[in-house]
Amino acid sequence: MNPSDDIRVQLTADGSHTLMNTRLDESYHAHNGAISESVHVYIHAGLEEVAKQHSRIRILEFGFGTGLNAILTQQRAAQLGLKVEYTSIEPMPIGPDIIEQLNYKEHLAPESGPLFDDIHKAPWNRNSEITPNFMVHKFEGKLADFPLLEDKFDLIYFDAFAPSRQPDAWSLANLAKCFEALAPGGLLVTYCANGQFKRDMKSLGFQVKAYPGALGRREMTRAWKSTLVEDVETEKVS
Repeated sequence: MNPSDDIRVQLTADGSHTLMNTRLDESYHAHNGAISESVHVYIHAGLEEVAKQHSRIRILEFGFGTGLNAILTQQRAAQLGLKVEYTSIEPMPIGPDIIEQLNYKEHLAPESGPLFDDIHKAPWNRNSEITPNFMVHKFEGKLADFPLLEDKFDLIYFDAFAPSRQPDAWSLANLAKCFEALAPGGLLVTYCANGQFKRDMKSLGFQVKAYPGALGRREMTRAWKSTLVEDVETEKVS
C-alpha cells in the first residue's frame, strides 16, 4: 500500500501546512502552527544551542516526514555560518504528489525555497550535497536498521509520531541507539514530554531537562549525553 494513501494536507494556525496520517489519526505537526513548532523545538532549542559550541554540526533526525525540519535547519545554518551534515531516517517516505501540495516555500527565505525541492529530490540512502555547507543523507527504514558509524552526532531531532500512536518508535532499544549515536556532550531534542519517555532516557544515562514547549504546550524535552551537565543552566518551565 502507498503510504501517501493515508495522508491528508491540513492548514495550521500559523498559515503553514501539516499532514494528517488518517490511519494513525495523528498529525505530523502541531495544529497551532507547523513551522512555528518546528522552529521552537528543533531550531531554537536544538540547533542554536549546539551552535554555541560547534560550527560544524552532525545532525541525526528520526522522522524526516515533510522535510520541514531539514529545510529550516538549512536556512538557519546558512544564517549562522554553520556547516551541517544532516542524516534523516524515515520508514514511510511521503510521495511527491503530497509534497508538492505543501506551502512551506511561501514561508521560507527566497533562496531556501528551491533547496526544499532539492532536499526532496535527493536520492535515498546516499549522501547528497544540497549546498557546499549542507549535506543530506536520507535513510529509508527504521531506526533499528540504521547502521551506526564511528563518527558520532552532535544533535538528534527525535520527531516520531506520539508515543500513544507509535509506541515502537519510542522503545528503550531505540532510545539506547540514540544514546550510542550521540557524541559526548551531544543533545537530543523532542517535542515530547511523556513521563515514561523521560524515565527511560534517564535510565540510559541521559541528563534530561525540561524546556518550555511550543505554542502553549507546557514543556518539551532536551537531553544531553554528558557528565558535565552541571555546566548547563537548568531550564525551568515558566
